[in-house]
Amino acid sequence: MGGGISAAIGALALLGFLGFLAGIGLVVVAASQGRPVRSGIVIAAVGLVAGALLSVVSQGIIVVQPQEVAVVFQTLNGDLDEEPRGPGTHIIIPILQEATTYSVAQQEYTMSGTANEGAVQGQDEINARTNDGQAVRIDVTVIFSLRATDADLIHRNWENRYVDQFVRPTVRSIVRREVANYQAAAIYGEQRSELENQIEAAIATEFEDEGLDLSDFLIRELNFQEEFAQSIERKEIAEQDLERAQTEAQVAETQARGRANAAIEEARGEADAVEIRAQAQARALALISEQIAANPLLVQYEYIQNLSDNVSLALIPSNSPFLFDFNSIEDLPAPQDIDVPEVPDREPTPESDDSDNN
Repeated sequence: MGGGISAAIGALALLGFLGFLAGIGLVVVAASQGRPVRSGIVIAAVGLVAGALLSVVSQGIIVVQPQEVAVVFQTLNGDLDEEPRGPGTHIIIPILQEATTYSVAQQEYTMSGTANEGAVQGQDEINARTNDGQAVRIDVTVIFSLRATDADLIHRNWENRYVDQFVRPTVRSIVRREVANYQAAAIYGEQRSELENQIEAAIATEFEDEGLDLSDFLIRELNFQEEFAQSIERKEIAEQDLERAQTEAQVAETQARGRANAAIEEARGEADAVEIRAQAQARALALISEQIAANPLLVQYEYIQNLSDNVSLALIPSNSPFLFDFNSIEDLPAPQDIDVPEVPDREPTPESDDSDNN
């Protein structure tokens, strides 16, 4: 809307200047014909004044677009307005004030060695050197924006040259400085993200002091000399092979340990079983010994119970400490010369035992 107003006033100023020219033409025609020239002079004067005034007014109207701010400069004392003008229509005093607009939108600046990729055509990557002397070429991108409240700071220090004269050299210097703190193998591998974070933090601090906000910093490419890159790849392959061999050895060791533990547990189980059986036998023998001590005839009874089926009856003196008199057994005839009467199978009765004992 502000732009439409300024354009309309500019059109009116143009009409005023056209009126001035028309008045001059009338003056010339009237003078050549000997007629009064007053009317032409009036028209020319009004047109000139109106055109000049409207032209000045149109120059005093500034329109600030979204994502822009305007810094107003006082031409008389050389000062800047305390606050930049935000989006909208503003009026300034022409000649006494000058307005310069700046974009506060996100800006991207890329430095790359790939053609048609960076802000500067050609080999524009950053050449740096690690602390172990390896050369590295780095493609980077910075994404930043001008802080609206500090646009006067940018105008005072850099004007519209801040990208080329501040952003570009600052980023290149910080990248070289931070790369020099790392070994090549480290930033080639796992410490690349750490390097990126260190550079981003350093750039953000420098930008903040100059009225810029850093949104992001990206390392697009890290290119080492071909010989170094190949050596790193060979080293990584060797480390992977070693790691795989170690893993296989650990698996084999674990399996062997498992088999050994199983054998140990099996042996321990067998030993425990033997010990338990021995303890059970010992307790059984102890119990038997106690019973024999309490019942001396128990041995004779068990012997009789376990005699062969061919023996029907055996009588043993109650006062004999032995089951047999071996001296008497030696004088006995051979078993085939003895005529043994048949005795019916029956259990000895208590009465017969008592009679024998009596």
